[in-house]
Amino acid sequence: MLHRRAMLATPFLAALPLEGRAQAAWPDRPVRVLVGFPPGGSLDVMTRLACDQMSRRLGQPFVVETRTGASGNIAVEAIARAAPDGTTIGTVSMHNLLINPLLFKKLPYDPGNDFAWISAMWDLPNVAVVPAEHVPARSIAEFAAWARARPGGVSYGSSGVGTTIHLSGSYLASRAGFEAQHVSFRGGAQTITAMLSGDIQYAVDNLATYVGVIQEGRMRALAVTLPERWPALPDVPTMAEAGLADFEVSPWHMWAAPRGTPRAIVDRLSAEVRAAWADPALQQRSIGMGARLTGSTPEALAARLAKERPIWAEMVRISGAQPE
Repeated sequence: MLHRRAMLATPFLAALPLEGRAQAAWPDRPVRVLVGFPPGGSLDVMTRLACDQMSRRLGQPFVVETRTGASGNIAVEAIARAAPDGTTIGTVSMHNLLINPLLFKKLPYDPGNDFAWISAMWDLPNVAVVPAEHVPARSIAEFAAWARARPGGVSYGSSGVGTTIHLSGSYLASRAGFEAQHVSFRGGAQTITAMLSGDIQYAVDNLATYVGVIQEGRMRALAVTLPERWPALPDVPTMAEAGLADFEVSPWHMWAAPRGTPRAIVDRLSAEVRAAWADPALQQRSIGMGARLTGSTPEALAARLAKERPIWAEMVRISGAQPE
């Protein structure tokens, strides 16, 4: 009789859509987590931290897979085109969804329709910095006055046209009322070298890249682009405290899955991320790495994207960055 009942139940279970079975079964295989930038950078390091946590919590390997190129668009396209079965997700930058659509005439994915949002993951705050040896200013107001009076003008560096670093540097000049020339470098290390040699006068760059040279005294931090002060730099004011309200424009990242991924999987993973990120020890570890853990519901993530879209569009307009 038991055998007969099992035989009768099998077709019913097989007929259940994945949505109905996902919560109990998932994950039953390793999960690929796609990343669009090279190993060793902050995005890769933070993704590996998240994957380690999810592997421990869910009992299956979460494996980082690097897909570099096209300002992260190659990895984002691969996420969008993957099977929506919970075996492929990815770390996506807000840059790919809010800025790239304004800078690329055509994208290989639809930012609004190709993804299932899982959770916001972390913010990587920016900090306005100047080289201590070449710039006397100790505040945003002093720097703006110094920049306006400097005969040769001032320049700022970034890791490329249209990056959040480029847009933030341009936005600072616009908000503080001084003219500045943008100079593009390959990355933060080259920007630091140029500032320390006096070739450029400031940057609004990822805090994680600059904490060391700030603590050494070679760079002077003027303000952070967060609503509150950064724990590792308690004496550095926020932009609002420095006189520039509504200057909370930090790069941030999220986890997303292909559109059509069962909601049970999305909800399970979102809940696990939020539970892992609630650990105070993990939060402190991330702060030491220059990142602030966030975590969110899928709905809160979608709302944040909608809220920030016009902000970044205005920053692109101010910067003069043109579509490629």
